[in-house]
Amino acid sequence: MGLCAVLLICLSQAELGRVWAQEGEDALSRTPLGTDVDPSGFHRTRRDQQTPHKRREARNTQAESGGVDINPLPDNTSRILEDSKNYYRWESFGPTDRRTEDLWVDLNSLHKSQVRIHGILSNTHRQAARVALSFDFPFYGHYLRQIIVATGGFIFMGEITHRMLTATQYVAPLMANFDPSFSKNSTVRYSDNGNLFVVQWDKVRLKDRETEGAFTFQAALHKNGNIIFNYRDVPVPVEKMNSTEHPVKVGLSDAFMSFLSSTQLSADPKRRTIYEYHRVEIDTTKIVSRSAFEFIPLPTCLQHTSCELCLTSNLTTGCGWCNTLQRCSDGIDRHRQEWLDYNCPEESKGTCEDYNPILPEGSMSAFNQSSPGPTPSSAVLENQPVTRDLQTGPPKHKGITENTAIIAGVVAALALLVALTLLAVYYINTHPTVAPPFYLMQRRTNNYWPSMKFRNQGCHSSYAEVELGGHEKEGFIEAEQCC
Repeated sequence: MGLCAVLLICLSQAELGRVWAQEGEDALSRTPLGTDVDPSGFHRTRRDQQTPHKRREARNTQAESGGVDINPLPDNTSRILEDSKNYYRWESFGPTDRRTEDLWVDLNSLHKSQVRIHGILSNTHRQAARVALSFDFPFYGHYLRQIIVATGGFIFMGEITHRMLTATQYVAPLMANFDPSFSKNSTVRYSDNGNLFVVQWDKVRLKDRETEGAFTFQAALHKNGNIIFNYRDVPVPVEKMNSTEHPVKVGLSDAFMSFLSSTQLSADPKRRTIYEYHRVEIDTTKIVSRSAFEFIPLPTCLQHTSCELCLTSNLTTGCGWCNTLQRCSDGIDRHRQEWLDYNCPEESKGTCEDYNPILPEGSMSAFNQSSPGPTPSSAVLENQPVTRDLQTGPPKHKGITENTAIIAGVVAALALLVALTLLAVYYINTHPTVAPPFYLMQRRTNNYWPSMKFRNQGCHSSYAEVELGGHEKEGFIEAEQCC
């Protein structure tokens, strides 16, 4: 009991110290945002200041919560629906190019444990399934960790699913009306080794045109952002595929989702519109058996993490820095709605000096004398005037000392607990006839410990644990032979 009380006291002190530290941090960082927004918007801002993979939300919500319209960008915007080569450059390789064989990923040569056949997609028509990647894949500058593979020869790259997956936000090596359920030989399989994700539509046939032959092609997503389309068997030219029942597309596409303005609201106030801001379309006449396409991503504004890089980098053009969101953008990407909500179009017209004002020489020297090194609150106070308290007050390390003492107390309590446990075990093993150990031996039934069976195979004894139950069991699992 005494040990438990000591442990509870240490944990309560640690929690109290954490609360004090949080309150102190909140008091220092409680500065108003540059725009007048609602509380929910503030949380979005804090989330977007994190790293790209933490900033990404798990938005798997369905579109039935509100209507979804899918449209191209209005005519008065700066982007048009064509391959402007602002995001990707691509190159095609024919059957006689050596690069074609180098790009093909032979899934048959991999171990069976490295390749997974998707049982649902391989036996259905017009179905899609979500697949988690083992790495962050950059797509149009946005880092994705989940994708949706469809039976129709494409990958949906959007974060919000809806019924019109073929409209935009896709990686489509050959989007068409394929039906993998027609034959047992038709499969959709994929592999992920941590640096490369490959999905292959193997021996799939067109719906109601099965006699014309089987298609085999794949899409490969590299960790560096490269995208490869490989075609092994293409029995029907793409131009002769019927797009009446299912769209026929080849290439890349991305879009952003935006809410309608108050003047455009209809009967459904939750209606959202998907605007496709860029599309890469390739020459489909070059898609033949044993051909390939390689897409290489170009630098985007989103990759810049500071105002200086955003405005001065020679790799990108038209970028603006939004200090409220701590984001570099040209205003046309998946975060466009948030860009508009926080008045970033106006804020991005400024310069980096507007967010990092140069202090007068006297104030700077006084600040340097009183603070010889960086302090935890320097990043928060850089936009605020220097006060006398900052000039004369010495650095405070009380918080660090308290945290160190709390951690030391918890470690000491845990060490004491381990020592007492080991001592109790030793005492029980050396004094089996004493009352406490004898009581435990009597109470050791199947309701408390799992049943075991030992088998001696000549080298050592092994056992396997069985499932616990509400009453005594006679059954057990025998261990395999060890020699």
